[in-house]
Amino acid sequence: MKYRLMGNSGLRVSELALGAMTFGMDGWGVDKDESRRVYEGFREAGGNFIDTANVYSGGKSETFLGEFLAEDRERIVLATKFTGPTRGRDVNASGNSRKNMMDSVHASLKRLQTDYIDLYWVHARDFTTPTDEMMRGLDDLVRQGKVLYVGISDTPAWEVARANTMAELRGWSSFVGLQIKYSLLDRSVERDLLPMAKALDLTVTPWDTLGSGVLTGKYNRDASTEGRATQRGQVNDRALAIAAEVIRVADEIGKSPAQVALAWILAGQGVIVPLVGAKTRAQLDDNLGCLGFTLEPELRKRLDDVSRIDLGFPHDFLQRMLPGAVEDHRA
Repeated sequence: MKYRLMGNSGLRVSELALGAMTFGMDGWGVDKDESRRVYEGFREAGGNFIDTANVYSGGKSETFLGEFLAEDRERIVLATKFTGPTRGRDVNASGNSRKNMMDSVHASLKRLQTDYIDLYWVHARDFTTPTDEMMRGLDDLVRQGKVLYVGISDTPAWEVARANTMAELRGWSSFVGLQIKYSLLDRSVERDLLPMAKALDLTVTPWDTLGSGVLTGKYNRDASTEGRATQRGQVNDRALAIAAEVIRVADEIGKSPAQVALAWILAGQGVIVPLVGAKTRAQLDDNLGCLGFTLEPELRKRLDDVSRIDLGFPHDFLQRMLPGAVEDHRA
């Protein structure tokens, strides 16, 4: 495992992050024993960047991690999030207000059995809290030593840029990372979010990197699973065509489709640290196989072409006006 700097900071994180969303999740998630095996496999591979959230599995994910990393805390870059609702109908138990932020961080610290959080994410835009209230509150947490760095997830590019500019001008802690949905199936973030992250020196940690499993090829190879996925809106003709090309590339180079899909993300511009989640140690080991090789340009182009999106206005307009002058983030 190699390491990369987290945005405009001196924090070093592994080139993959372990997503712990499934830890403790009833039904389709992972029980404690298997969660521990996944955690230990990631650590054995040299991974030090672990990501969770206060709402994952109703807090069980944080609780499990608190037990797992108790004897190894200083070596872990521990990230968690706040924003989502945690106390039923309590109107102040969600969003990015100072009150929910403070309540949430204290609850997370207790579940995680730690005195500080390395990276504290704003989980999502809440459409209500003023940006200056949110940024000043996060800066207070950094000054108090409860949080070391801050990041933001699932928020429009203009608001992230506004927040970081405000923080810079006022001497507050600014975001060092951006967490977004990104895969060969969904490249919409290439319109504004990825170029913004590169310009502001934010490390990008993509989630849903395998397109809810579609890019592993399981829906192409097993028709019995396609109906269930279609009902969730995950599979359509375009998605299956992209997955088919991923399978072809994987077969040609002797890799798994998941490894190819993750390698494609790693080949993007800027600092990109994909989140990998796994229900079993075997799935984790397969995902880790995306490291140690790079896709040849011709193979990357095939994947780019089959998954390409229209960038929309003003990007397509500017490309027509100034051919070659508009930067392609995948180039």
